[in-house]
Amino acid sequence: MDYKETTDWMFKQLPMFQMQGAIAYKKDLTNTHLLMDQLNHPELKLKSIHVAGTNGKGSTSSMIASILQEAGYKVGLYTSPHLKDFRERIRINGETISEDFVVDFVKNNKPFFEANALSFFEMTVGLAFDYFVKEHVDVAVIEVGMGGRLDSTNVITPLVSVITNIGFDHTQFLGDTLAKIAAEKAGIIKHNIPVVIGEYHQETYPVFQNKAAAEQAPIIFAHTAPEVSFPCALQGDYQKHNKKTVLQAIEILKANFSISEDHIKAGLQNVVINTGLLGRWQVLHEKPFAVCDTAHNAHGLAEVLAQIAQYEYDTLHVVLGVVNDKDLDAILPLFPKNAVYYFSKPNMPRGLDAALLQEKAGVYGLDGQVYDSVSVAYEKALSNAGSDDFIYVGGSTFVVAEII
Repeated sequence: MDYKETTDWMFKQLPMFQMQGAIAYKKDLTNTHLLMDQLNHPELKLKSIHVAGTNGKGSTSSMIASILQEAGYKVGLYTSPHLKDFRERIRINGETISEDFVVDFVKNNKPFFEANALSFFEMTVGLAFDYFVKEHVDVAVIEVGMGGRLDSTNVITPLVSVITNIGFDHTQFLGDTLAKIAAEKAGIIKHNIPVVIGEYHQETYPVFQNKAAAEQAPIIFAHTAPEVSFPCALQGDYQKHNKKTVLQAIEILKANFSISEDHIKAGLQNVVINTGLLGRWQVLHEKPFAVCDTAHNAHGLAEVLAQIAQYEYDTLHVVLGVVNDKDLDAILPLFPKNAVYYFSKPNMPRGLDAALLQEKAGVYGLDGQVYDSVSVAYEKALSNAGSDDFIYVGGSTFVVAEII
């Protein structure tokens, strides 16, 4: 199989949460341990940083990777989901994994994958770890896919664990209270391994404290650190929380790596160039001013909408689409009524029908028309908007993927 045939097989033959949702969720790490054995245990050969959290995982992982790159290290970066190309998930110093490596990895291990019914995510984690070891990275930054305790990435023993924050998302898998969700994320805390907590709530603080105590893991709460003044290429207001978390993690990493303040400053300023991170308060157009953001749950959307509210504009245009397992009653009340809405369905099986989104949004006083695709909706917003208007595109990672 060539690269396209290989990735088509990966997407179609194995459950993939990005496309299919709940069917892809595995409730234990049995398959991952089998896969690590099949691959001669790459997880034991990696120096790593493990990053979990409801929101900000990708930004935090990318900032850490960028700083380490600026310090002169060869840095693996594993993130999910991808926006355009599967290979975005696996990078070394910003360069995506080669098509040939993906093809050869699947060809060499396909009988094992089929015999053990591995999920798409399990297979991809194995690919990333195998690639990083064979390419001799100095360190790998590994973003959790979902949760933590049962996530396929949770077979590494990192130099530091990071948990960015806790909010309501994927509650059907992780629990319906903040404490339950925190317990799943806290599953990445390892014995004697420092853990940095970004933001916390009254309900989540004792969960983290108790787990860290049980594991004798030093715990640092970044939320109480001073505000960080270093400029960053990631412009979202919410990044101030992530920057604090990143700097606390970097302080711990200085025990293993030579990192200066200049490396930190350059890493933050060059994070997009160094890692290819997209879709975080990304400016698409100047007049009218248009931005997209991958925020997709109440915690993340509240931050983005608060930032939009700080701008002066004549009319707000919102291009909105979501996946079909999204808690609309949690997110739709956050959106302003005095805006023009352009409802669309992300081009994927999990995308929620735009007419259903329009109907539900109407209950909350959010009015607008339905469009055949995200790109058509965005183009219509651009043509309707005056030069002093504001256009926001979001609601789902997969909405953003269609217009960047």
